[in-house]
Amino acid sequence: MDKEQIIQNTINFVKEELKDAEGGHDWFHIERVFRNTLLIAKEEKVDVFVVSLAALLHDIADPKFNNGDEKIGPRKARNFLIQQKVPKEIGKHVVNIIKYLSFKNSLESSKKQFTSKELEVVQDADRLDAIGAIGIARCFNYGGFKNRALYNPEIIPNLNMTKEEYKNSDAPTINHFYEKLLLLKDAMNTDSGKKIAENRHQFMQNYLKQFYDEWNGIS
Repeated sequence: MDKEQIIQNTINFVKEELKDAEGGHDWFHIERVFRNTLLIAKEEKVDVFVVSLAALLHDIADPKFNNGDEKIGPRKARNFLIQQKVPKEIGKHVVNIIKYLSFKNSLESSKKQFTSKELEVVQDADRLDAIGAIGIARCFNYGGFKNRALYNPEIIPNLNMTKEEYKNSDAPTINHFYEKLLLLKDAMNTDSGKKIAENRHQFMQNYLKQFYDEWNGIS
C-alpha cells in the first residue's frame, strides 16, 4: 500500500467531487482542515494516515447539501477507500470519524458515540475552520446561500437545540454564532486545538461587538 499515492488519489477525488460546492464547504475548506489536522497531529499520538484520509473525506457529501442524508457521505468514503485497497480496519476507522465528526451529533448526548484520538484531532481541525475570520466568512456565505437574514433582534438564539432543531433551523446568521461558533472553543479536544481556538474565539467576540455597534449606530 503506497500511502502517499493514496493520499494524492484522495485529493484528486475530493477536488473533483466538490468542484461545484458551496464556498464554505468546497475544496479549500477541505484543504484548510487537512492542514489543521497535520498541524495538530504533530503534537498528538495518532495514525497520520488515518487522520489525513478522514480530513480529506469528511465533507465529501455534507448532509446539508444532500437532503439531510447522513449516510451518503460515509458510504461514498467507504466505497472510495475500498477502491483504493485501503486495509479494512483503516477504512472502518476513517468512516467512523466521518460519521461522528459533526457538531450536530454532539447534541445527541444520550446516543452512544464512537471515540478515538484520531477523531478528536480531525474534529478539532474541522471546528477551527468554523471559527475566527474564516469561520465568520463561511458563516455568512452559507447564510447567503440559504437566503437567511443577517440579524433580527426579535429572534433570540436557541441555546438548547436538539439535533433535529439544529438541522431544520432557518434563524438569522448572527444567531449561529451563539448556537454553535462561540461554543466551539470549549469543545476542543486537544491542547493544540484549544490554543489555536483561543485567538479565533476572541476575534469573533471583537467582530460581534463591532457588528452591534454598527447596527445600533454607535460610533
